[in-house]
Amino acid sequence: MAKTKPGKKDLDSYTIKGTNKVVRVGDCVLMRPSDSDKPPYVARVEKIEADHRNNVKVKVRWYYRPEESIGGRRQFHGAKELFLSDHYDVQSAHTIEGKCIVHSFKNYTKLENVGAEDYFCRFEYKAATGGFTPDRVAVYCKCEMPYNPDDLMVQCEGCKDWFHPSCMGMTIEQAKKLDHFLCSDCSSEDDAKRSGNGFPSSPEPKVETKRRKR
Repeated sequence: MAKTKPGKKDLDSYTIKGTNKVVRVGDCVLMRPSDSDKPPYVARVEKIEADHRNNVKVKVRWYYRPEESIGGRRQFHGAKELFLSDHYDVQSAHTIEGKCIVHSFKNYTKLENVGAEDYFCRFEYKAATGGFTPDRVAVYCKCEMPYNPDDLMVQCEGCKDWFHPSCMGMTIEQAKKLDHFLCSDCSSEDDAKRSGNGFPSSPEPKVETKRRKR
C-alpha cells in the first residue's frame, strides 16, 4: 500500500526572512520578480500554509500596475496606482521581500506624504479580458479625465468642476497664486485674469491638498 503524505497546515502568520516583519492573511506584500530589473510585484495574502517539511507557501491575489494591464498606463493613472486583479497564485513565502499598504483611493488622497510602501487601488481588474470594475468613474476638466492624485487641480467657483492648470493655459506656479478661479465658460476675460494669494485644492476629498511628495 502506498503511504499517504502528511497534510498541509494553515499558518496564522509568517515572518519575512531576515527581518522581524510579520505577514498575516489580508496583508499586502512585495514579492521578488523573476527579472531583477523590474520593480517588486504587489499581492494580497489570502492564505499561508506549510507542508510536512515546513516549506511555507502563500496563496496570493495579484495587484497589477497600469503598465501590466491590457490597456497600459494612461494619463490619469497615478504613479502609485494598482489594480486588484482576479489572478490568484501560490508562491513560496521566501519570495516575499517586504510589506506595503494599498490604500483606498479616498484615503490615499488624504495622506500628508506618500511613502515608498504606499499604493492605492480604485479599480478591480479582470486579467483575461482587461475589464475594470467599476467601468466608469467621475471625470473632470475640459479634458474629461478621471482624477490623478499626483496632479494639482483647481476648482472653478462657478460650475464647481475641477481643472488642470495646463488645460486652462496656466502654469502650476500661477495656479498656486490664485485666490479666485473661474473657468473660461464661467468667466469674462477680465475675471479669468484675477489673481491673489490662495491655496488650490484637489477633487477628492475637498480639502487643501498640495502635490504629493514621494
